[in-house]
Amino acid sequence: MASEDRRERDRAVREQMIVAAARELAETQGWEAVTTRRLAERVEYSQPVLYSHFKSKDAIMAAVAVEGFAELAVELHAAGGLEEVARAYLDFAERRPALYDAMFSHAVDLAFASEQTPPQLRAGFEALAGAIAPYTRGEDLGLLTETLWAGLHGLATLTRGGRLPRELQDRRLAILLTRLTG
Repeated sequence: MASEDRRERDRAVREQMIVAAARELAETQGWEAVTTRRLAERVEYSQPVLYSHFKSKDAIMAAVAVEGFAELAVELHAAGGLEEVARAYLDFAERRPALYDAMFSHAVDLAFASEQTPPQLRAGFEALAGAIAPYTRGEDLGLLTETLWAGLHGLATLTRGGRLPRELQDRRLAILLTRLTG
């Protein structure tokens, strides 16, 4: 039993090393630079060992995304009121662009809005819902939360992509929140 526990711990450590290496490579060089060959070199294991943990690069990216959702949820829950939550969301997207891309821009095999949605994804959505809940005025909380999320994601993505001037971000956010709460 003890040796089986140790093997499981070792396996979990290897998986975390792979995910951490993928995050670091993506943040410094972009997701195009993340290959199983490069990850294998970084973690000093063979590619078959990587494939024994993750079936593909996409599966590694999904694991990175789940970590990102957990981190985002912590930041959103710590933020407080609606404006603070919205700013925390936008700040997260700005500070962690590759992580944000894994979570929201790249196709990953994660279930959203279903029974199979991982708890890490639900936690962030629940933080957004908690912040907007006082403003429902009879609206469906889930739909209002999705609208808030869509607005924040649009602001984050378009600003990061240079399609919206960064210096007007605060004004855009104020308009979005006023429309949702007013």
